[in-house]
Amino acid sequence: MAASTLAFAGKSGAQASESKPRDYYELRKYFMQSGPQTKLTESYVSDALIPALNRMGISSVGAFNLTIGPETPTLYVLIPGTSVETLVTADLKLAQDKQFMAAAEPFWNAPAAAPPYSRIESSLMIAFEGWPRLTPPASRGKRVFQLRTYESPTNQDHVRKVEMFNNGEFEIFQKAGFGLVFFGDSLIGPRLPNLTYMLTFGDIGEMNDKWAAFSSDPNWKKLSSSPRYAFESIVSNITNLILTPTAFSQI
Repeated sequence: MAASTLAFAGKSGAQASESKPRDYYELRKYFMQSGPQTKLTESYVSDALIPALNRMGISSVGAFNLTIGPETPTLYVLIPGTSVETLVTADLKLAQDKQFMAAAEPFWNAPAAAPPYSRIESSLMIAFEGWPRLTPPASRGKRVFQLRTYESPTNQDHVRKVEMFNNGEFEIFQKAGFGLVFFGDSLIGPRLPNLTYMLTFGDIGEMNDKWAAFSSDPNWKKLSSSPRYAFESIVSNITNLILTPTAFSQI
């Protein structure tokens, strides 16, 4: 469990209820090989998985193809929920949904010699206190999405990096004109401790221009040079991916 969530998880029920409600996110990756796998997996997510999740009351499910980054083709599916229980019980409920089982039949019953994916990997996250809810972009036109993961060398460094976002970094993002989609602190997943967030832009050119504005902002320079955050490298590795929403993505 990520260090920055330990205090939250350890609160009494009364204390936790006083905190601002936050989303939870499952970020699921379907690793595939080029060819029939991609069509089978995309059809499963669009025709079976997302409609079934919507029937459970889970909305704004994102589905994205990896455009720039390693391990393509990979389909990313972002599943938001209002509680951990909502997300961890979703797969159990799918098997009880007759509409889902009928639509999922080609995917679920694919032979071992021709599987619909190579592997599936998931991470479970809790939204940052300073950005507690998923925020889909207002425009559904052509867009690119940037998915960034920051790994930290220690739990202390991770806590401080999350704190930076809550103590002014969100405002700098907004001033620079970024589209902020979600910010998640990883509870379960690979390469902990880490955080992941998603931004959206009209195109790559706009993304580069807004990052330039962010980097030159005096408030960012002041925040990033603060002794609390600049005493050592609190981010040891950054994964930076460009995703393209599928036609069936709800984000």
